[in-house]
Amino acid sequence: MNGMQNNNTKYSREEELLQINAAKADPARFAVLYDHYYKPIFLFIHHRIRDKQLSGDLTAQVFLKAMINLGKYRDQGHPFSSWLYRIASNEVNMYFRQSKRESDIEVKESDAVEMMEEINELYSEENCTLILEALAELPEELNVLIELRFMQKLSFLEIAGMYNITEANAKMKVYRALEKLKQKFNERRGRK
Repeated sequence: MNGMQNNNTKYSREEELLQINAAKADPARFAVLYDHYYKPIFLFIHHRIRDKQLSGDLTAQVFLKAMINLGKYRDQGHPFSSWLYRIASNEVNMYFRQSKRESDIEVKESDAVEMMEEINELYSEENCTLILEALAELPEELNVLIELRFMQKLSFLEIAGMYNITEANAKMKVYRALEKLKQKFNERRGRK
């Protein structure tokens, strides 16, 4: 695996930087980065697009752009995955703009339970429905923040890298999104 661990494990910052620099020097070495990050980037895109073929096409576009622009990548203390997620997010947004479709994020029950715990609500079938409805009412930017943290399981550092902000600022943005989600949840519960 050319010094990288398998796709399901994270590796050290030093290993990551070595692989990036190797790929900058020899584009054939980009395959190691591609192999390591393909699955999480594909899942991120598929989670929003929900079309396997199209998700694969967009994922290929993400890695093509990453490979072409790797020379411009500068380490700013964020994981490399943040840069890839930013490219992926831009590709998804461009797809939705061009196709005039709305994003329709798929939420697993376990993700809904985790969000309910985060806003201090007990799990029930009704609460699960309400949280999903509340999530659908949030602006796209807040929806994406919640998706990245709870469905994609990204760290605050990875989210910070996507938005080119500090880790503390990323944490603040996610918790503000959760507050807005809780507000929408309570509004919906009040209507029932």
